Amino acid sequence: MVYTDPASRLIKKGTTTIGVVCKDGVILASDTRVTMGHYVAHKHGKKVYKIDEHIGMTIAGTVADAQRVVDIITANAQLYRINLNRPMPISSAARMTANLLFSARGLMTQILIGGVDESGPHVFSMDPLGSLTEEKSVATGSGSPIAYGVLEDKYKDGVTIEQLLPIIAKAVNSAMRRDVASGNSYDIITIDENGYNQLTDEEKRQLLTN
Repeated sequence: MVYTDPASRLIKKGTTTIGVVCKDGVILASDTRVTMGHYVAHKHGKKVYKIDEHIGMTIAGTVADAQRVVDIITANAQLYRINLNRPMPISSAARMTANLLFSARGLMTQILIGGVDESGPHVFSMDPLGSLTEEKSVATGSGSPIAYGVLEDKYKDGVTIEQLLPIIAKAVNSAMRRDVASGNSYDIITIDENGYNQLTDEEKRQLLTN
Protein backbone atom coordinates (compact mmCIF):
# COMPACT_ATOMS: atom_id res chain seq x y z
CA MET A 1 0.00 0.00 0.00
CA VAL A 2 1.35 3.40 -1.03
CA TYR A 3 0.40 6.30 1.24
CA THR A 4 -0.27 9.66 -0.34
CA ASP A 5 -1.02 12.58 1.92
CA PRO A 6 -4.26 14.55 1.31
CA ALA A 7 -2.40 17.73 0.35
CA SER A 8 -0.55 15.97 -2.45
CA ARG A 9 -3.74 14.38 -3.75
CA LEU A 10 -5.49 17.74 -3.80
CA ILE A 11 -2.71 19.59 -5.60
CA LYS A 12 -2.39 16.93 -8.29
CA LYS A 13 -6.02 17.42 -9.33
CA GLY A 14 -5.30 20.47 -11.45
CA THR A 15 -2.89 23.03 -12.88
CA THR A 16 0.47 23.07 -14.62
CA THR A 17 3.11 25.52 -13.41
CA ILE A 18 6.75 25.74 -14.49
CA GLY A 19 9.83 27.60 -13.27
CA VAL A 20 13.28 27.57 -14.89
CA VAL A 21 16.58 29.33 -14.30
CA CYS A 22 18.26 30.91 -17.32
CA LYS A 23 21.65 32.50 -17.86
CA ASP A 24 20.17 36.00 -17.66
CA GLY A 25 17.08 35.51 -15.48
CA VAL A 26 14.14 33.21 -14.81
CA ILE A 27 10.94 32.14 -16.57
CA LEU A 28 7.69 31.31 -14.75
CA ALA A 29 4.66 29.90 -16.57
CA SER A 30 1.26 28.36 -15.93
CA ASP A 31 -1.98 27.38 -17.60
CA THR A 32 -5.13 29.36 -16.71
CA ARG A 33 -7.82 26.69 -16.16
CA VAL A 34 -9.33 26.62 -12.65
CA THR A 35 -11.11 23.38 -11.76
CA MET A 36 -13.38 22.07 -9.01
CA GLY A 37 -13.18 18.31 -9.45
CA HIS A 38 -14.41 17.68 -13.01
CA TYR A 39 -15.98 21.13 -13.25
CA VAL A 40 -14.14 24.00 -14.97
CA ALA A 41 -14.79 26.91 -12.60
CA HIS A 42 -12.84 29.52 -14.57
CA LYS A 43 -11.06 29.51 -17.92
CA HIS A 44 -8.68 32.40 -17.33
CA GLY A 45 -7.55 32.16 -13.71
CA LYS A 46 -4.39 33.89 -12.56
CA LYS A 47 -1.68 31.52 -11.32
CA VAL A 48 1.46 33.63 -11.76
CA TYR A 49 1.80 36.64 -9.46
CA LYS A 50 4.15 39.59 -9.20
CA ILE A 51 5.56 39.76 -5.67
CA ASP A 52 8.00 42.60 -6.38
CA GLU A 53 9.78 44.00 -9.43
CA HIS A 54 12.33 41.17 -9.18
CA ILE A 55 10.23 38.31 -7.74
CA GLY A 56 7.40 36.21 -9.15
CA MET A 57 5.34 33.35 -7.70
CA THR A 58 3.28 30.52 -9.22
CA ILE A 59 0.50 28.74 -7.35
CA ALA A 60 -1.07 25.29 -7.51
CA GLY A 61 -3.75 23.88 -5.22
CA THR A 62 -6.57 25.59 -3.34
CA VAL A 63 -7.02 29.11 -4.70
CA ALA A 64 -7.97 30.80 -1.42
CA ASP A 65 -4.96 29.32 0.41
CA ALA A 66 -2.62 30.27 -2.42
CA GLN A 67 -3.93 33.84 -2.63
CA ARG A 68 -3.43 34.23 1.13
CA VAL A 69 0.23 33.24 0.71
CA VAL A 70 0.63 35.65 -2.21
CA ASP A 71 -0.80 38.55 -0.22
CA ILE A 72 1.37 37.88 2.84
CA ILE A 73 4.63 37.50 0.90
CA THR A 74 3.90 40.52 -1.31
CA ALA A 75 3.30 42.72 1.74
CA ASN A 76 6.47 41.50 3.42
CA ALA A 77 8.55 42.03 0.29
CA GLN A 78 7.34 45.63 0.14
CA LEU A 79 8.04 46.16 3.85
CA TYR A 80 11.53 44.70 3.41
CA ARG A 81 12.24 47.19 0.60
CA ILE A 82 10.91 50.13 2.64
CA ASN A 83 12.67 49.25 5.89
CA LEU A 84 16.05 48.22 4.48
CA ASN A 85 16.05 50.31 1.31
CA ARG A 86 16.93 47.32 -0.84
CA PRO A 87 15.00 44.47 -2.49
CA MET A 88 14.35 41.23 -0.65
CA PRO A 89 16.71 38.38 -1.70
CA ILE A 90 14.95 35.53 -3.52
CA SER A 91 16.12 33.03 -0.91
CA SER A 92 14.59 35.15 1.86
CA ALA A 93 11.23 35.30 0.08
CA ALA A 94 11.34 31.52 -0.40
CA ARG A 95 12.29 30.86 3.22
CA MET A 96 9.52 33.15 4.49
CA THR A 97 7.00 31.31 2.28
CA ALA A 98 8.26 27.92 3.48
CA ASN A 99 7.98 29.04 7.12
CA LEU A 100 4.42 30.25 6.50
CA LEU A 101 3.40 26.93 4.94
CA PHE A 102 5.06 24.96 7.74
CA SER A 103 3.49 27.01 10.52
CA ALA A 104 -0.01 26.87 9.00
CA ARG A 105 0.10 23.10 8.29
CA GLY A 106 -3.20 23.36 6.45
CA LEU A 107 -2.60 25.55 3.41
CA MET A 108 -3.26 23.24 0.46
CA THR A 109 -0.95 24.89 -2.03
CA GLN A 110 2.36 24.29 -3.78
CA ILE A 111 4.47 27.33 -4.58
CA LEU A 112 7.25 28.21 -7.00
CA ILE A 113 9.18 31.42 -6.33
CA GLY A 114 11.59 32.79 -8.91
CA GLY A 115 13.53 35.97 -9.43
CA VAL A 116 16.83 37.76 -9.79
CA ASP A 117 18.89 39.40 -7.03
CA GLU A 118 22.52 40.33 -6.40
CA SER A 119 23.52 36.65 -6.34
CA GLY A 120 21.87 35.90 -9.69
CA PRO A 121 18.71 34.12 -10.88
CA HIS A 122 16.99 31.58 -8.59
CA VAL A 123 13.92 29.33 -8.57
CA PHE A 124 12.65 27.66 -5.37
CA SER A 125 9.94 25.03 -4.96
CA MET A 126 7.83 24.54 -1.81
CA ASP A 127 5.33 21.81 -0.97
CA PRO A 128 2.27 22.34 1.30
CA LEU A 129 4.23 21.44 4.45
CA GLY A 130 7.01 23.92 3.79
CA SER A 131 9.75 21.72 2.34
CA LEU A 132 12.05 24.00 0.36
CA THR A 133 14.35 23.11 -2.55
CA GLU A 134 16.22 25.23 -5.05
CA GLU A 135 15.80 24.01 -8.63
CA LYS A 136 17.13 24.72 -12.11
CA SER A 137 13.90 23.53 -13.75
CA VAL A 138 10.73 22.44 -11.97
CA ALA A 139 7.03 21.82 -12.66
CA THR A 140 4.06 21.37 -10.33
CA GLY A 141 0.43 20.31 -10.62
CA SER A 142 -1.40 17.52 -12.41
CA GLY A 143 0.18 18.41 -15.75
CA SER A 144 3.73 18.34 -14.36
CA PRO A 145 4.61 14.82 -15.61
CA ILE A 146 3.87 15.93 -19.17
CA ALA A 147 5.72 19.23 -18.74
CA TYR A 148 8.70 17.35 -17.31
CA GLY A 149 8.79 15.23 -20.46
CA VAL A 150 9.60 18.36 -22.45
CA LEU A 151 11.85 19.96 -19.83
CA GLU A 152 13.97 16.85 -19.30
CA ASP A 153 14.50 16.55 -23.04
CA LYS A 154 15.02 20.19 -24.01
CA TYR A 155 16.17 22.19 -20.97
CA LYS A 156 19.85 23.09 -20.81
CA ASP A 157 21.61 24.98 -18.06
CA GLY A 158 23.35 28.23 -18.94
CA VAL A 159 21.20 29.36 -21.88
CA THR A 160 19.32 32.64 -22.22
CA ILE A 161 15.68 33.52 -21.60
CA GLU A 162 15.17 34.04 -25.34
CA GLN A 163 16.46 30.54 -26.10
CA LEU A 164 14.34 28.87 -23.41
CA LEU A 165 11.03 30.65 -24.02
CA PRO A 166 9.92 28.39 -26.92
CA ILE A 167 10.70 25.31 -24.80
CA ILE A 168 8.62 26.58 -21.88
CA ALA A 169 5.75 27.45 -24.20
CA LYS A 170 5.91 23.93 -25.66
CA ALA A 171 6.00 22.35 -22.19
CA VAL A 172 2.90 24.22 -20.99
CA ASN A 173 1.08 23.66 -24.28
CA SER A 174 1.82 19.92 -24.18
CA ALA A 175 0.42 19.67 -20.64
CA MET A 176 -2.69 21.59 -21.66
CA ARG A 177 -3.32 19.18 -24.54
CA ARG A 178 -2.89 16.01 -22.50
CA ASP A 179 -4.01 16.89 -18.96
CA VAL A 180 -7.76 17.51 -18.63
CA ALA A 181 -7.30 19.75 -15.56
CA SER A 182 -4.93 22.10 -17.42
CA GLY A 183 -5.96 24.17 -20.38
CA ASN A 184 -7.71 27.11 -22.07
CA SER A 185 -4.68 29.43 -22.20
CA TYR A 186 -1.39 30.09 -20.45
CA ASP A 187 0.71 32.88 -18.97
CA ILE A 188 4.48 33.29 -19.24
CA ILE A 189 6.51 35.87 -17.36
CA THR A 190 10.21 36.62 -17.42
CA ILE A 191 12.35 38.29 -14.76
CA ASP A 192 15.78 39.66 -15.57
CA GLU A 193 17.93 42.64 -14.58
CA ASN A 194 15.26 44.91 -16.08
CA GLY A 195 12.51 43.51 -13.86
CA TYR A 196 9.23 41.63 -14.21
CA ASN A 197 7.65 41.23 -17.67
CA GLN A 198 4.54 39.35 -18.79
CA LEU A 199 4.45 38.15 -22.40
CA THR A 200 1.62 39.38 -24.61
CA ASP A 201 -0.75 37.06 -26.47
CA GLU A 202 1.05 37.82 -29.73
CA GLU A 203 4.45 37.01 -28.22
CA LYS A 204 3.10 33.69 -26.94
CA ARG A 205 1.63 32.81 -30.33
CA GLN A 206 4.98 33.47 -32.01
CA LEU A 207 6.74 31.12 -29.58
CA LEU A 208 4.58 28.18 -30.66
CA THR A 209 5.07 28.88 -34.37
CA ASN A 210 8.88 28.87 -34.21
